[in-house]
Amino acid sequence: MATGERMGVPLLWSVEARLAALLPDLLVFRKPRGLEPELATAQGVLLGVHVTGFTALMDRFSLTGKSEHDVDKLAHIFSYYISDIVEHVLCFGGDILNITGNVLLALWTVEQNQLSDIITLVAKCSLEIQEKFGVYHTREGQDLQLKIGLSAGQISQVIVGDEQRQYLLVFGQDVDDVQLAQRLAQANEIVLSWNCWKLCEQYMFEVEIMKEDEAVKLRDVRIIDPFDFDEHFDKCLNYLPHYRTSADTLRTALELDPDSALEQTLRKHIMKNLLKKIDEGQPMEYISESRTVTMVLVNLEFHKTAWMLHFCHLIQEAALYISTVVEKGGGQLIQIFMFEKSCMFLCVFGLPGEKKPDECAYALESSFSIFSFCWESLAEIKLVSISITNGPVFCGVVGAVARHEYTVIGPKVSLVARMITAYPGLVSCDEVTYLRSMLPTYNFKKLPEKMMKNVSNPGKMYEFLGHRRCVMFGKRHLAREKNLNHLLLDREKELEAFRMAQQGRLHQKKGQAVLYEGGRGYGKSQLLAEINFLAQNEGHRVLPLMLKEADSKQYFYAIQTLMAIFFEIDSCPACYRQEYLHKQLHGMVEEQLHCLFNDLFFVKFPLSFKVSRMDDLARQRKIKAFFFQVLQEAARETPLIFLIDEAQHMDAASWEFLETLLSSAPIIMVMTLTPTFTPCSWAQHFLQSPQTILVPISKLAANSLLRMACWELRVVSIPQELQIYLTHRCFGNPLYCEVLCQDLLSKDILLFHDLQKVEEENSKWETLSVNAMKSTMCSIAPASSEEDLKELYVCTVKDDVNLDTVLLPPSLKEVAVSQLDQLSPEEQLLIKCAAVIGHSFHIDLLQHLLPTWDKHKLLKVLRALVAIHVLRWCSKSQEPPAEPILVPSSIEIIEETKEKKKKSDAGYPLRLQEELSLPQTEVLEFGLPLLREAAWELWPKTQQITLHLECACFLQDLACRCGSCPRGDFVPFHRFAVCSPKSSSGTSRFCSYKDTGSVLTQVITDKLQPPSPQDSFQFQTKPSRSQEAFTNEPCRTEEEFLDQVTEKLAQTSPEKDMLTMKPCHCEEILKLVLSPLTQHCLVIGETTCAFYYLLEAAAASLDLSDNYMAFFYLRKASSLLGQPSAFSFWKKHKVKICQFEEATFCRLQSEVCFNMGQFTLAKKLARQGLRLLKRNFPWTWFGVLFQTFLEKYWHSCSMNQPPNNSSENKKKLAALQQQVHCLSLLWQLYNLEATASSRRFACLAALMQKNSAEEFANEAQVVSTYVALSQFSQNMGDRKKWLHCEQIAIQKSSLCWFSREGLFATAQLMQALAYTKLCLGHLDFSIKLGFQACEICRHLKKPALENLVLSVLFRSAFLKKKFDLCVHVLESQWELISQGHEVLSLACFYSACLDLLLYGKGLLCRPFEECLSFIQHYEHNRILTSQSNVMLGVHSSLAMWFAQDSQWSLFEHHFCKARQLVKRTNASLFGSHGFVRFLECHVLILQKMPEDAFMHIPLETHNQILKYFKEFFCRCVTCPVYHQWVSDLKASVMRYGTRESMSLTNIIRPFDTCLIGIWEEREFLEEDNSIEGNLRIQRFDRVANVEENKKEEETQECIC
Repeated sequence: MATGERMGVPLLWSVEARLAALLPDLLVFRKPRGLEPELATAQGVLLGVHVTGFTALMDRFSLTGKSEHDVDKLAHIFSYYISDIVEHVLCFGGDILNITGNVLLALWTVEQNQLSDIITLVAKCSLEIQEKFGVYHTREGQDLQLKIGLSAGQISQVIVGDEQRQYLLVFGQDVDDVQLAQRLAQANEIVLSWNCWKLCEQYMFEVEIMKEDEAVKLRDVRIIDPFDFDEHFDKCLNYLPHYRTSADTLRTALELDPDSALEQTLRKHIMKNLLKKIDEGQPMEYISESRTVTMVLVNLEFHKTAWMLHFCHLIQEAALYISTVVEKGGGQLIQIFMFEKSCMFLCVFGLPGEKKPDECAYALESSFSIFSFCWESLAEIKLVSISITNGPVFCGVVGAVARHEYTVIGPKVSLVARMITAYPGLVSCDEVTYLRSMLPTYNFKKLPEKMMKNVSNPGKMYEFLGHRRCVMFGKRHLAREKNLNHLLLDREKELEAFRMAQQGRLHQKKGQAVLYEGGRGYGKSQLLAEINFLAQNEGHRVLPLMLKEADSKQYFYAIQTLMAIFFEIDSCPACYRQEYLHKQLHGMVEEQLHCLFNDLFFVKFPLSFKVSRMDDLARQRKIKAFFFQVLQEAARETPLIFLIDEAQHMDAASWEFLETLLSSAPIIMVMTLTPTFTPCSWAQHFLQSPQTILVPISKLAANSLLRMACWELRVVSIPQELQIYLTHRCFGNPLYCEVLCQDLLSKDILLFHDLQKVEEENSKWETLSVNAMKSTMCSIAPASSEEDLKELYVCTVKDDVNLDTVLLPPSLKEVAVSQLDQLSPEEQLLIKCAAVIGHSFHIDLLQHLLPTWDKHKLLKVLRALVAIHVLRWCSKSQEPPAEPILVPSSIEIIEETKEKKKKSDAGYPLRLQEELSLPQTEVLEFGLPLLREAAWELWPKTQQITLHLECACFLQDLACRCGSCPRGDFVPFHRFAVCSPKSSSGTSRFCSYKDTGSVLTQVITDKLQPPSPQDSFQFQTKPSRSQEAFTNEPCRTEEEFLDQVTEKLAQTSPEKDMLTMKPCHCEEILKLVLSPLTQHCLVIGETTCAFYYLLEAAAASLDLSDNYMAFFYLRKASSLLGQPSAFSFWKKHKVKICQFEEATFCRLQSEVCFNMGQFTLAKKLARQGLRLLKRNFPWTWFGVLFQTFLEKYWHSCSMNQPPNNSSENKKKLAALQQQVHCLSLLWQLYNLEATASSRRFACLAALMQKNSAEEFANEAQVVSTYVALSQFSQNMGDRKKWLHCEQIAIQKSSLCWFSREGLFATAQLMQALAYTKLCLGHLDFSIKLGFQACEICRHLKKPALENLVLSVLFRSAFLKKKFDLCVHVLESQWELISQGHEVLSLACFYSACLDLLLYGKGLLCRPFEECLSFIQHYEHNRILTSQSNVMLGVHSSLAMWFAQDSQWSLFEHHFCKARQLVKRTNASLFGSHGFVRFLECHVLILQKMPEDAFMHIPLETHNQILKYFKEFFCRCVTCPVYHQWVSDLKASVMRYGTRESMSLTNIIRPFDTCLIGIWEEREFLEEDNSIEGNLRIQRFDRVANVEENKKEEETQECIC
């Protein structure tokens, strides 16, 4: 719709009214007449309005290179401008005859004696039009102005056409006069024809006589008193019988009673595709589209001697022929207009519903047929000129609601009219039509360049000469050549069919045929290129040939060309062809028979007497027999292979020859076909031959498609958003992938980065794209050489690019649009509306965009589209069940949903929230490539924004957590903390879209607001327990807590455990609500709300452990804010946001940076977030001391103040939640640094986090905080605080079972307890707790926490020597981490695999080479370099592996890295484990390594080794599970230290009897066998007094 809200046709209009709005009153109130053209005349006044400057504006737009966007903008400007003029003419009683190009023609039909009064009326109308609309200033700098012409007198009219389609023509001298008057007028002038001047009341006009042109320029109308004109106006109304009678409408024609006869008459004047949409009841604003079409303009000039009636019969004959011809090729004759003795016919190919793949070829062929017919069959023809152009245009409705027309607007429309004048008497076309027709070049002739008015760059022009037989056979070629740098992906099965054909030829001594059948772009030509390459390498002789559609019409063309290739005369110069052929035929065929090949190979051998006596049939038989003989002999000498691409274009005679050849000669024939191929009888015989194999070619798998994309872009990895972009558009089609990648490169929207460049610490958020990519990459094929290593790149998408709105390449869009046009009008409308929503969409939202459809109709159309695979249900069954299949845990949710439906229909957006819990039975996605993108691009820009605004209005109520979490913002209390959703002026934050004066419907914009604080969500409105009640919670023991966990997990009835057993659907909400909502906001230009929902989407992604997508959303938010200023006091964001949102943005950025290993930037952003939240974090040690004092004493006093339950308190809670997150990040960041200063900062951050959490007064938050503090204390080696925090967490967990957030806190506590039991040595108990925690995590869908639990579970099972369980745990862990590709998780996984390889008695989960390859690729990753605990274990394990194979150089390499890391570790489980592995390496050095093995580092002394043992016992005091093992290792070291007189090489023990011997002979701990004995909290005391001069081992005891 080009006119914004002005074109909204009321839904209650009848079909007759909708038809009448498209037609003039001259047709609506016309009396029925016969079929033959009848010339009718009437008296009337004509008004012609010419919009000057519009053609120049089109030319200006054509130079920008943004075709699709420009034509939409042009149509919007023109329709907005012309609609006001149309309404003004209707108010004065005029009848709009047509709107052609940039000209409006109106008629006042009256009697002869009434002309003078009506001329005065029309003159007054013209003056007002010039006064109100004479000049229109556009943003592009090109003003639009009006030139108006008036004429009066006798008007002739005739209707031409047949029973199906009819056209109104208005012509005569006065029609020519009004066109002349327009041309004589300058901008902002009104010119009257001479006849009009003679008929008017001349005394009433101020005029200027134009004597030379016999015209009059109107200055003004002399009306002194305004009431005089009112009387005159009322007088004129009596002359106009069809003037409106109601103030509600501008035309009487829109208020006629239903009349079937009238409806049938009017339908003949409307195009078929438009009629279908009107019958379907589609809103008028949904009809307009922006698409690429082919236009044909036929201009017939007649001799002036022709009689008028005879003239009409000639036009009738031409119209019937033209409409018949163009309709065969998918075209429509949309307009006929006349002036003087010329008649123009405008035809358009590719209108909505009529698109065909070869429309340019059809248009050219139809044009030449029309050109020939008009010259040969029409008498009195003086000149026939036809021009053809192809390009993007606006196809739709322009004008006002009461009167509008369906037309095409665009620069190519102007060009096709100019070409008629520039190249008369020819069939001319532009370069685009020439190229896209794919017709042979010999059918065209290049035309000289000519200047055209208001067309600055018309481009090259060609004359179409019609189809002419080319006196030449084809040449050897294939569409593709083998690319040595690219592998052929997923085509092993297809190549195997070719190899089987080779074997069949050898064994059976018969021909073999392999036919590959696949759709366009599936890689058939690439497969033939691969076979060509393989066959030539094997020494076969290959004859390649590619056919085109035109070749099917030439007799014996395929065999003619194949034999020319066989004789090697296809590529030689024409002058030497006969000589080459003579050499080839010598000895094979008699000299007198050489002339048989004259016509076939275009040579001139002398005609022999023997051949002259043969008839044509005998000559053909002789030629075929000779070809059979030659090919049989050649195949015996060298294997012969025919490669025929696009074999569906082969002629029948060639199929007959090949069918006979297949059974007589051992030749392999490899062909490609399309699935739509309709074979002739000989082709059917060939396909049914037992020697023929038909192999369907399937689409590429998603992984293979992405690999292909990497090859096309010459990178080793692409970002996740680009993967989604290609997957959704390609659907496994390799051609689409190739074209899209090339399009991305041409549009320069990708950035390329050297992967091998050393990763550095970034200090700016804007430069983190590469690091985000690297943090998600998990597998890179190693390069084959050092040179390849220097050329490894990754690519990222530019920050300001939105891939969802990147337009398709024109070639791909045409393919998709032609597929869309094959659907019915109602199916097309549904697809276009669904395209606005996104790749996936919910039925309720789709119905919201189709308000006139009921649910039954919607489901009927959806099922029809699913049946033809255009759409597909997002479920395994691909069918919507009649009744939803419910799992027990969903019953309560559905029952609640039904209750809500009974109560009110107003809550129907919320029903979508609950229906997301269904098994995706009402969610669909597109099933065909490119269809969604092409359908979205068809919408005009204004209508696009309107629909996106509707979607945003609908989705905003659903943008929250799912009901089981319970509902609330992903950024806690987000809506309470942001500014008021309405400004002081009362307008919505979703601003109206304005362009060239248009404003979207205010009703829609009023609906769309960000979530308000009044929205009641359970989590936010649930009254929090008071501070007093919370702090006075009765203490619970560990036994009581674990008993409750066991009881809850044992419950199976949803009635008893309804709240905790609701499945979480936040992931679906992120995919179906938040992510699309951000896109809708960005498209409509509402950046403030887009920023709000981008923060929500980033927070949701972090909750779902998807760090890269969180970075993706935050990067979009960052681009909305603009580039930061170098000076903070100059900082001014492009988007207005409140301080809380800025702080939340910093916090989310900090968390993302932390997950990517960018710790300096993470620390900076966390501090910045705290500062914005008015909670500063100190920079100096003195500040730490002072802040610690305040937190310990002053904060505890302030906690006694009662909380306030007002809205301001909610804002405070929102700020407190963000403070907790920032402080948690800070202590984790400082905890990574092994310095005393960092320990102080970390302790302060942990203390501040605890205080903020307690002030927050949320049980789950407090439990999670104390669990984190307990982990922090264990890492710091603070035993007392570790167990104390854990005990408090248990005590505070009483109410955690009554919310999903609380259940997550319980899972964290279970993981902490399992971790504690492992550290204390209670392995069986730790395993039990680990399994329980895993069960809760899987239900909660928390992969990050589940991965932590599995790591603890593996370590417990490993130390318990349950290696089968270890393998099972690692397999479960791999399922989690292989999808997310998180480097740290993968490092922990491969560390565990190395442990299993070293001690697992032959069991393995991943081979050693894979583990080593991962470490080699990622050891310099920022995340891993900061994780000293993990990497110490990894390098120590690798060193041990190489030691057992006596690879001492590699052992030295990894041992050296481990020795550098050991001082940077802490007392955590991974740190202690890595330390133990490091000590084991020292034992191996003493036992096995030769003295001169180390080449680069000095060997440590015995005393230095003992210092490492002392350091372990001092540091790892909170991990006694390893103490006994380390004590045994120390004893072994001390025993070897006493044998100073013996060479170490003489006492080397086998590897399997030293460390593993200690492992097998002793248990780590003396454990109580009963589980009950381990239920109480373990306390232990360590007695350590290590002295270097002692020879016997000191014991470490764990006291229960």
